[in-house]
Amino acid sequence: MRTRDQNIQRIILLEGGANVIVLVMKTWAGLYTGSLAILGDALHSLADVLNNVIAWAIVRISAKPPDREHPYGHRKFEGLAVFILATLLAVLAIELAMRALRQEVAEPVENSASLIVMLGVLCINIALSTWERNWAKRLDSSILLADANHTFADVLTTIVVIAGWQLSARGFAWLDTVCALAVAGLVMYLAIGLFKKVAPILVDEIAIAPEKLTRIIESVPGVDEVRRVRSRWIGSMCSVDTIVAVAPELSTTASHQIADRIESALESQLGVRDITIHIEPRE
Repeated sequence: MRTRDQNIQRIILLEGGANVIVLVMKTWAGLYTGSLAILGDALHSLADVLNNVIAWAIVRISAKPPDREHPYGHRKFEGLAVFILATLLAVLAIELAMRALRQEVAEPVENSASLIVMLGVLCINIALSTWERNWAKRLDSSILLADANHTFADVLTTIVVIAGWQLSARGFAWLDTVCALAVAGLVMYLAIGLFKKVAPILVDEIAIAPEKLTRIIESVPGVDEVRRVRSRWIGSMCSVDTIVAVAPELSTTASHQIADRIESALESQLGVRDITIHIEPRE
């Protein structure tokens, strides 16, 4: 049976293969028609392929168990990959907006074959984005969601390229500029959403409200005081550590049983599995 990480790696490889096909299709259409817009879109697809390679490598790294240099594991590498993809989306949005404002519109090239190819590219990217987004939800994977958003940005870019042909050919080039600015705004919105999702992981923002954790821990029989409680995200996994005080006359075995009950309560009520508990005697 495939593990979560193996499934993510397989999906990224399949998506990368599809991006190679899209790259070849766009390059052919761009060279055949001489359209700089299509060739520019092909360069964007080349960047997508490189992103897939980076994402696949980082997922392999993040799946490694803890070691001497990374005692908490490698899960934050996945967050780093999402941050990189979000940055690339933001750069793409800025590039689209600048091109639109400079009105860098290529001369319209009427060619039915290239139009069919670009429509095929559009269909492939729509299918890829939908498929990958569904898997991202099933596997709760931030990196797949980031890649799905990046592919959706490709869909929007391709629409702009196709619309640019048609509108320019009919004397409405200004509508292409308006459309490109709208797409740039949407791509930036997707990038900001990814930044908001990954930033709490990278800066160790709380994963669970400390008040909620304290209430659950205090409800465990034998716990006299919760002296400290902290939580954070390690990749998609929540980690909790706490210091609790118990009666000083309790034996080590009895104190350990209280710690076990705390772990069971946090796991059953909040789904937390990475828990560190330090027991201290009540003063």
